[in-house]
Amino acid sequence: MGREPLAGPVTLAVVDDHPIAIDGIRTWLSRDPLGRVELVASGATIESVLRGPGATADVLLLDLELHGVMVIDRIAELCAEGRRVVVYSGHEDAETILAVLDAGASTFIAKSENEQYCVDTIVAAATDRPSVPPVMAGAYLSDTRPQRPRLSDREREALLLWFQSMSKESVARRMGISEATVRQYIDRVRVKYAKMGRPAPTKTALLARAIEDGLIQAHEIREYRSFASDPEAGP
Repeated sequence: MGREPLAGPVTLAVVDDHPIAIDGIRTWLSRDPLGRVELVASGATIESVLRGPGATADVLLLDLELHGVMVIDRIAELCAEGRRVVVYSGHEDAETILAVLDAGASTFIAKSENEQYCVDTIVAAATDRPSVPPVMAGAYLSDTRPQRPRLSDREREALLLWFQSMSKESVARRMGISEATVRQYIDRVRVKYAKMGRPAPTKTALLARAIEDGLIQAHEIREYRSFASDPEAGP
């Protein structure tokens, strides 16, 4: 689901089964002095929100529990469609937050976060800039899983195709998403490595990390040697 560069306010669609929560979001968006975010769709189900203007919103703000059911399993599907998903939830335990991020969500906002911070995070997600709200930072710091990043299926696919291709633009065409989304996936992998103290600032370094950790198999890389001399092999 490719998008043109933002030409006005960030458009936001909200999925939350509590009308009072949606009213609260609408209120704190209205209090942003810069008017940076416009709420274009809201509803109690993912399907109802995506049937109208929400289908093309820059950001989908998703409550993690709808009608008593956790919807973590829907996040990967929504991200695979190229949507920028920001999870907005009262479930703030590290395990849940890490599962949400592993599924491909752009970021996680706790319902206890400051409203201004929420607006800033939504704008950052819309423009594919990294954003680490306090609760999310705490989840990263408490992560005791093996010291290799867990990638969503789409993050791994983007990474592998980038290693096989000559540009992020060609990866975007193959995946049917925007180039900005491809960059977001790759940048997220780099952020995960950096937070583990194993930075991978260049394409060559990232490839080495991925093969070392078994995220990518060497035999999956076609024309690997050509990337070493390709200008695109830089950061």
